[in-house]
Amino acid sequence: MSDTHGKKKALGRGLSALLENPETDITTREISSDYTSSSVAHIRIEQIESNPFQPRTYFRETELAELALSIQQQGIIQPLTVRKLGHDKFQLIAGERRLKASRIAGLSTIPAYIRVANDEQMLEMALVENIQREDLNPLEIAISFQRLLEECKIRQEDLSQKVGKDRSTISNYIRLLKLPTEIQVALRDNLISMSHARAIINVEDEKEQLIILQQILEQKMSVRKLEETVRERSKTKSTIDKEATSSLPPKFIDARTRLNSILQSKVDLKVSRKGAGTILISFNSDEDFDRILTKLES
Repeated sequence: MSDTHGKKKALGRGLSALLENPETDITTREISSDYTSSSVAHIRIEQIESNPFQPRTYFRETELAELALSIQQQGIIQPLTVRKLGHDKFQLIAGERRLKASRIAGLSTIPAYIRVANDEQMLEMALVENIQREDLNPLEIAISFQRLLEECKIRQEDLSQKVGKDRSTISNYIRLLKLPTEIQVALRDNLISMSHARAIINVEDEKEQLIILQQILEQKMSVRKLEETVRERSKTKSTIDKEATSSLPPKFIDARTRLNSILQSKVDLKVSRKGAGTILISFNSDEDFDRILTKLES
């Protein structure tokens, strides 16, 4: 009796509560740590529920059919990951595409790693594992990164270590979510590449971004040609901006100089003839942005 009590205590309160619940048949033998099992079990497909936190939102029927055929011929190369809910019940953590294709292939059982996790841990594991191992499109990866940062409260430097990608790469993916819906759909459907999307991001005006998208689709524009087009547009816009800046009233020129000094960063002012305008503050990195934000809040 004391030995059983000791095992439960070592596994932690959350798992202990599960072990004491007669509705579950989880045992300490099935679990190699607080949340994971290193062994692969074969589970009946009808026992597996879908993951409500599944990051993949779009599945191509032709690709699922191809994967199903591969599974029929080669079997499952990479096991799914599930968590135990109770007696003969499991919930998918990662492997939605493989599960769907296995159903199409007519499999009755499927290999899976069994884990125990609360919802937040489950979400984090699903997102991280999909980013690392699944062939998600760039938009789905961007959404996964965003959810890890916002819903799982993971810091960007910690996220970088978890997924094995540097912070600039993560930032580039997340920036894709700022693009207009039409461009995001084109990226999702592989009508444009991530390199195309990254070049479009450098165009500030949304209407111009959509015009460029149409040019890419109609002209089958290469990434190199697109980058040249964006540079030319940027030069033209810069010339117009310089002309507008040169006509600034003296008080705005003085204000711009003061802001440059206070923020220790490049500041541009644009003022219309009616007196309305914008203040543009440049920053070079996430750290530089945080520094500027701190100064503005102080």
